[in-house]
Amino acid sequence: QTQLVESGGGLVQPGGSLRLTCAVSGQPVDYDAIGWFRQAPGKEREGVSCISASGSNANYANSVKGRFTISRDNAKSTAWLQMDNLKPEDTGVYYCTIKSTFVRTLCTVNQPSPDYTGRGTLVNVSS
Repeated sequence: QTQLVESGGGLVQPGGSLRLTCAVSGQPVDYDAIGWFRQAPGKEREGVSCISASGSNANYANSVKGRFTISRDNAKSTAWLQMDNLKPEDTGVYYCTIKSTFVRTLCTVNQPSPDYTGRGTLVNVSS
């Protein structure tokens, strides 16, 4: 059974950093694009970033470009989201997703129909 488990969230001051981890179990991820989205209270879900199955390409929402970096290690079935210079508007629950694909060099930030989604980890940016 495929499971995604996010970790690394917490409370951080504006300007601080966090590194989120998405650990996938139950299947290899060599043919899965991995993505992150977030949802803040009272707001719609927002795609944050994605990385292609090969790891060769990554995309970011304009709101996080230059501050967040996504990476992955297929041998470990794990992906990370490094978040720097955090702002209060980055607050929300962050979820990781996987989507199977035969095109290993592409991914979609706002993936409408992921195959699997984790339960999320809370990020709270506040002074």
